[in-house]
Amino acid sequence: MKRLLLIVSLVFCVTISAQTKSELEKHFEAFYNEMRLQGDVNGVINAMTHLNVLSPSIERRDTLAYIYANNNQHLQALNTIGIEKNEADSDLAVQVKAISLKAMNQPKRALEQFEILYKRTPSPYLAYELADLKILTGDNPGASTLIEYGIANSKDDMKYAYYERQQPYEVPLKAAFTYLKGLVQYNMDKNDIDKAIASIDEALQIEPNFNLASLSKQALEARKETPETTD
Repeated sequence: MKRLLLIVSLVFCVTISAQTKSELEKHFEAFYNEMRLQGDVNGVINAMTHLNVLSPSIERRDTLAYIYANNNQHLQALNTIGIEKNEADSDLAVQVKAISLKAMNQPKRALEQFEILYKRTPSPYLAYELADLKILTGDNPGASTLIEYGIANSKDDMKYAYYERQQPYEVPLKAAFTYLKGLVQYNMDKNDIDKAIASIDEALQIEPNFNLASLSKQALEARKETPETTD
């Protein structure tokens, strides 16, 4: 009799626990939807964190990491999702790792993630990110191949945003690639500065208000007037 009562008691406790968990999930799902409607990012993160604790899933983890990354909380995004290269990751997970690692000044690790995305779905935008990272990591020939692809496949309505000024601005993607072309030309032959300047001039013809290109041109012209000396 005691054994039967114990079994009944355990079943009752499990049932109550399951109902409580189900009710909590419904509560935080409703809370999540309400925070989204209100545009409350912290509330959305709070709700998704609770949902992922109550009922963990890869989809919820990836979504939480994406929300962090989209809110420029890149360290939190990477702590949520990790930094490892994993070919089995979802597109969303790879995108979060790529963007957050780049933002955290980890170009080599970011490059690995962008390469996965590019292999899955090549596009001029991904080619630009890869070319930029390859320049940073010293792979100028690899960057050059991507730049040529990008110039050939950029459409007139494609834009790329820059943030080096207090006020962000956009330029045609083709101009952005042409600017990178000038950087690669300089990196591969520092004795032919005119060639690099010509490419940057071409980028400025496409977009005269391309601030970063203007600054780079000024720097190259100054370098030309005062060449580096070697001991």
